[in-house]
Amino acid sequence: MRGLGTRLWRDRSGLAAVEMALGLPVILMLGLWGAELGNLAITHMRISQIGTQLADNGSRIGDVSLLENLSIYESDINDILKGADIQSGSLELFKHGRVVISSLEVVPGTEDTQYIHWQRCKGKRAFQSNYGPEGTGLDGSLVGMGPPGDEVTAVDGDAVIFVEIEYAYQPIVSQRFVPNAVVRTIATFNVRDDRDLAQIYQRNPASPDPVARCTVYDDAV
Repeated sequence: MRGLGTRLWRDRSGLAAVEMALGLPVILMLGLWGAELGNLAITHMRISQIGTQLADNGSRIGDVSLLENLSIYESDINDILKGADIQSGSLELFKHGRVVISSLEVVPGTEDTQYIHWQRCKGKRAFQSNYGPEGTGLDGSLVGMGPPGDEVTAVDGDAVIFVEIEYAYQPIVSQRFVPNAVVRTIATFNVRDDRDLAQIYQRNPASPDPVARCTVYDDAV
């Protein structure tokens, strides 16, 4: 027994296996955590790109005409929302998040009083604009839209398309690595051409297109 004990004490053949068994869980956890953080960063980038694309497209839509200001239609809004849904792909933007598109304009009859003329929304997440619903600012309470001190404003006769997105991050490994992570982004573009700011029209009033109202929480596009 004494000889056996001595041989076992001096035996180092399983040392590497023991070290691997002790260190592997730590390495695995660090690897999975890094993968989750990397995916979160990519998701932030993708949501930001979608917001920018929505604001850019929203600033460009409208019938092409050399004789009158461009009119926009509900079908135009639905098309850019459909494009955002396609662009989001596996993120399933409207299933796990929400988009709010606002048209920031100057109250008619004033020089620079800002207000939200119209808003369109899509997505199941319980989120509304941080700056209020359409009509906000008619009483002169709205400074602009954006971070305090860096608000964007519209000029008389023009409009600014302001997009807000809130998205509940969907982990690829476990929510324990990034508990309750929420991705938020904003994007804004000035309307490119002279636009008819009176309203959003229907191409065929007899058979109107769906309106992406902000009182509805769905992902149908």
